[in-house]
Amino acid sequence: MDLNRQRTQELVNGCMQNNRASQEALYKLFYSDMLRVCHSYLADPALAKEAFNTGFLKVFQSIKNFDIDKGELGGWIRKIMVFSAIDLCRKELRFNNTNTIAADTDDEFIPPRILEKLYFDEILKQIRTLPAAAQMVFNLSVLDDLSHKEIGEQLSISEGTSRWHLAEAKKRLRELLDPGNQQTKERRSNGL
Repeated sequence: MDLNRQRTQELVNGCMQNNRASQEALYKLFYSDMLRVCHSYLADPALAKEAFNTGFLKVFQSIKNFDIDKGELGGWIRKIMVFSAIDLCRKELRFNNTNTIAADTDDEFIPPRILEKLYFDEILKQIRTLPAAAQMVFNLSVLDDLSHKEIGEQLSISEGTSRWHLAEAKKRLRELLDPGNQQTKERRSNGL
């Protein structure tokens, strides 16, 4: 969502003054995009809505910290939403904090021919079938491009645990998105 500089400043100033019309306009402007961000981290619609509402409360409480010269308003709000979803996920989940070393995996974990067939909603549906911890790490790594160190800091887990969850997520997604490939592997392992 790209607003012009003047409109952004008007919305921010209005929100800083607790102007309800400005707050409502900001909320409506970013509603669908930010709810989608929360849904990408939390499969349960009720939890996603809770993270979204908590995020917007944080937006209104900290709008005075937004600096129009340092970034885009939508990006700033998105970051708050991601952290709200992470915080809620932390409350809901228990991460297994082990230092399991992930096997080296290639970066191309889903063959391009499969990706060409799928739409975002279908991929998101498959991501949501992952265990919650693997889903969270996958989203932070792949969708938000965070390093394992940053993921570990956000989720209070080790870098090794983050790597393991990402490797597991990729492995499961490979199996889910290309079931024929899994059957071929099983046939080979059975000597067929």
